[in-house]
Amino acid sequence: MARHVLIVDDEKNILVTLSRALQVEGFRVEVAGSGAIALEKLRAQPFDAVLMDVQMPGMTGLDTLRALRAAGLSLPVLMMSGHGTIEVAVEAVREGALDFIEKPVATERLLVSLENALRYARLADDKAELEAALSGEGGLIGEGPAMQALKRLIAKAAPSEGRVLITGENGTGKELIARAIHQGSRRREGPFVKLNCAAVPGELIESELFGHERGAFTGAHSARKGRFERADGGTLFLDEVGDMPQAMQVKLLRVLQEGELERVGGAETLRVDVRVIAATNQDLEAMIDDGRFREDLYYRLNVVPLHSPPLRARREDIPALVEGFLGEAAARNHRRGARLSPGGLARLSAYGYPGNVRELRNLVERLVILSEGAEISEAEVAALMPGARGGAPAALYRPGVPLRDLLGEAERAIVEGALAAAGGNMSEAARELGLERSHLYKKCKALGIERG
Repeated sequence: MARHVLIVDDEKNILVTLSRALQVEGFRVEVAGSGAIALEKLRAQPFDAVLMDVQMPGMTGLDTLRALRAAGLSLPVLMMSGHGTIEVAVEAVREGALDFIEKPVATERLLVSLENALRYARLADDKAELEAALSGEGGLIGEGPAMQALKRLIAKAAPSEGRVLITGENGTGKELIARAIHQGSRRREGPFVKLNCAAVPGELIESELFGHERGAFTGAHSARKGRFERADGGTLFLDEVGDMPQAMQVKLLRVLQEGELERVGGAETLRVDVRVIAATNQDLEAMIDDGRFREDLYYRLNVVPLHSPPLRARREDIPALVEGFLGEAAARNHRRGARLSPGGLARLSAYGYPGNVRELRNLVERLVILSEGAEISEAEVAALMPGARGGAPAALYRPGVPLRDLLGEAERAIVEGALAAAGGNMSEAARELGLERSHLYKKCKALGIERG
């Protein structure tokens, strides 16, 4: 998809000259004759970069740049001036401009600066995605038979352009598999964009996927790119795709078939080049039989099927996972050197982990935070294991505490454990507990549990 650039200058001949130069190079170009008009256009639709003059009557380029940043618009801005001084250039960079170009603008110089700015913006997006990934679970750790088989399938699937459907229980690392496929593909230099379909209200998911124009609905104060546009040239990961509303399934199918979309409230058809990887913890074939998931969409997504095994099916990988999580948690909680006793590791390896790798990671961090010495003993592990699933029942009883209060404490621990295992996702936790989401919300409120 052509990159969209806004040129801002009060001199019409410069707008015409620069527009033609960029259009010849394949850019989509719009122009604005003042800072005020530029801000209107930037609120109305998304751009990839701005090229703006410093000296303009009324609102100067620097004033416009400050207003742009104050409005939360973080796109790259290049400033230009025919009366440039070092002081002006320094001030422009201090205000957030990526480069300063002297007039008359040489086309080659402009193209180099613009490509650098767009590359910087992509790197910033990649950095944010990488930090999000590093703050989550660890990598694809494990060399047992199940993980070796999975890694062989990833190596085969990654270089292709085939869509992938990843199935598996909550907490098994489906997003990590999707990232591994992206990193092994020809699209590795492009963006990796994700959307959890279960975490977005049904009425907003179309806007999240396809973007919207200004005024498309109440609260749409400016235009916004959707996940498909942001993933152009890269990979879009649709997590919990089984939770996508049926009306959206039809629209998603059209994009997969034709590679085209329209933003909500827009009339322009946009072409996108995106590889879609989907994931679910649900039985989509059963949902098809029940009429809750489209069969044609299922076959569009399920070109390459991958299954993420539960942790209980690869217990041989638990020691390696514990070692990695222990190092992360110890560094994060200022307890470097913390280690696990052989008995403690054996106790961890024997547990069933209904929350899979996510639960193991949270449990290791709990041990690091609450244990006393440098070595975490077997007794400390036993005391801090999830009591609701295999702990000592006697520990639940305390003399002098009424049964009502003990039951309330146990219920709170169970709900908090389900939310932790689901990564804070209310829909997932409700599903695991066999509750309606509204019932779980009420339960959290009654127990005083903070949903965030």
